[in-house]
Amino acid sequence: MGRRTRVRFAPSPTGPLHMGGVRTALYNYLYAKQKGGDFIIRIEDTDSHRFVPGAEEYIIEALRWCGIIPDEGVDENGKVVETASARHPHAPYRQSQRRGIYRSYAEQLIANGYAYYAFDSAEELEKVRGEAEAKGETFIYNQTTRKTLRNSLTLPEEETKRLLEETTDWTVRFKMPENLVVKMDDLIRGHIEVNTDTLDDKVLWKRADELPTYHLANIVDDHLMEITEVIRGEEWLPSLPLHYMLYKAFGWEDTMPRFAHLSLLLKPVGNGKLSKRDGDKMGFPVFPLRWTNAEGETSHGYREDGYFPEAFVNLLAMLGWNPGNDQEMFSMEELIKAFSLDHIVKSGAKFNPEKAKWYNKEYLRLKSDEELTDLFIPILKEHGIIVTNGSGARADFKKKEFTYDYVKTIVSLIKVRATFVSEFWDIASYLFVAPSSFEEKDTAKFWKEENYTLAYKVADFISSFDGEFTKENLEGPLEEFIRGNEWPMGKVMNCLRLALVGASSGLGIADIVTLIGKEEFASRMEYIGKTLGK
Repeated sequence: MGRRTRVRFAPSPTGPLHMGGVRTALYNYLYAKQKGGDFIIRIEDTDSHRFVPGAEEYIIEALRWCGIIPDEGVDENGKVVETASARHPHAPYRQSQRRGIYRSYAEQLIANGYAYYAFDSAEELEKVRGEAEAKGETFIYNQTTRKTLRNSLTLPEEETKRLLEETTDWTVRFKMPENLVVKMDDLIRGHIEVNTDTLDDKVLWKRADELPTYHLANIVDDHLMEITEVIRGEEWLPSLPLHYMLYKAFGWEDTMPRFAHLSLLLKPVGNGKLSKRDGDKMGFPVFPLRWTNAEGETSHGYREDGYFPEAFVNLLAMLGWNPGNDQEMFSMEELIKAFSLDHIVKSGAKFNPEKAKWYNKEYLRLKSDEELTDLFIPILKEHGIIVTNGSGARADFKKKEFTYDYVKTIVSLIKVRATFVSEFWDIASYLFVAPSSFEEKDTAKFWKEENYTLAYKVADFISSFDGEFTKENLEGPLEEFIRGNEWPMGKVMNCLRLALVGASSGLGIADIVTLIGKEEFASRMEYIGKTLGK
């Protein structure tokens, strides 16, 4: 019987979570849920110099907004679990709180001949690097250069002991073997081979702050947390040989996780990785939530820009993965069922901001009128509109009071025209307040005597209509009246729409007049006549 599937998303709190990072978390989550396994969030905060206050909280909130909820690592209140318990046996899940466990593993590697102490100061290494550059060479701390540097491989044992006791400016480095071919398998990229002569001796642990580097902490934590698959970005692919060697050095080869390296998200135009700069330049967000840095600079977020989380998640899922058919719309449950590492592309996925808008528009159309109405009401309040709980679709334009049903009716008519709920007001403001001005271009084109003379005759027909004043009852007779008199339908309707909307675009005339009512309709016809002349 195989091990229970356990995967993790392990971000560093060095800034806001990029949408590429969210995609990595999503793929891990989908994989775990499909396999009936566990999804863990682990905060990798060993790089104290790059730590950014608020970044950890941002990461947790962003994932929760997306519906990417962990089985371990975060409790119900969105806080990182700090102590082990029956429910969280692998806690704590923040690496800075696990700092006490890593040194013993570093010492184990040294005892077994897989690592060594290095006493080179930053100044000494910079000098050696400069000397190499002067010769047109590139300095690498590896199996060749380590023989000429200050470390436990070159210093007398007594000198090594003295430096360990008297100084803190030393590190533990992995002792990369010479001329060994490391054979690896990636679930996405297949078989990979690398010769160790091309690799350097990475730092694993630093005495100065008593913290491990990513490489040691990552391997130790994945082992202790029983991770079965590591699904991460391709930027970690160059580290894979070292990670393989570390598992071998610790004797953990039988429990080593399988690896899968995801391709990059690429910018919409040109080549290269999608960055914040691309978003700023082209006007789209690259972060799930709005982020304000220490200098007060604010970056757009998908949530604050009006995107639905399910649209954002659906978009990310399709950036680098395909279901093997033409389906583009997936709920989270459908993604879990359909997801497979076999269908992840090896090449980079080019981001298309227009596709992001398309997804949001499609999800907006799927929303119920009630849900969209509830989202629209706060926007109406910002414009001084009062929404009441009265029954029926009733409107009082003088008091700016409208019933919930009135707003819901409008939402049902305009949602097919919108990409974001924030656009509802621009699309339908004339259904709450009368236009105070008229589009110059449309006025010049349609407000001509031969047109508005007929428009006022049509207005009289509407005002005197004695049937039940609904769109269904009015629409047919209104069209018959205009066509029966052989009047130009387009010119007449655009004149009326100009009076009602302030422009030649908007809902159908029957929709508008039956919503606003005869009194408001007459008021607007009177106002445009006084303003533009008739």
